[in-house]
Amino acid sequence: MNTNPYSQLVRYQHWASRGLYEVVDHHIDRLNAEDAANIMRILDHIFVVERVFQHHLQGLPHGFQAARSDVMPDLQRLAKDAMEVDGWYVSYVDTLSAQAAGETVDFAYINGTPARMTRGEMLLHVCLHGTYHRGNAGVLLLKNNIMPNQDRMTDFLEAVA
Repeated sequence: MNTNPYSQLVRYQHWASRGLYEVVDHHIDRLNAEDAANIMRILDHIFVVERVFQHHLQGLPHGFQAARSDVMPDLQRLAKDAMEVDGWYVSYVDTLSAQAAGETVDFAYINGTPARMTRGEMLLHVCLHGTYHRGNAGVLLLKNNIMPNQDRMTDFLEAVA
C-alpha cells in the first residue's frame, strides 16, 4: 500500500469522479432540462478547476478566463477530459516527494488575485473542491430519484482492497 496520503486522495478523487460520470451518463435523460444543465455546469466547473491547478503545479498558463468552460462540452467529451486530468494527478503524485509537496508555488487565481500555496495544499484543494461539488451533483440526482454513485472514502477503500 502506498503510504503517501496524496496518492490515496487523488486515487479516491479519480474513482469517485468516474462513478459520478457513469451515473450521470446512464440517467441524464431522466433529469429535467434545468437539473441536467446544472449537473453539467457542476461537472464542468470541477474539471476546469482541476485543469487550472494542474497548470499551476506545472508552472504553465492555463488560459481560462472563468472557472468554467467558455462553451459547454458534451457529457462524453467532458467525462473523457475529466478522467484524463484525474489520471494526470495520479501520475503526478506518484512522483511527488514529501519535499516537493511542501514546496511553495506562486500563481494567480483566475480573477488575477496573486496567490501562494504549497503543492500539497493545491492537491488538497483540488480534491476537497471536487468532493464538495460531487455532493452538489448528488443532491440533484437524489432530487430526481436517481441514486448517486458511492462517494465515501470508506467505499473507495473497500473497492480497492
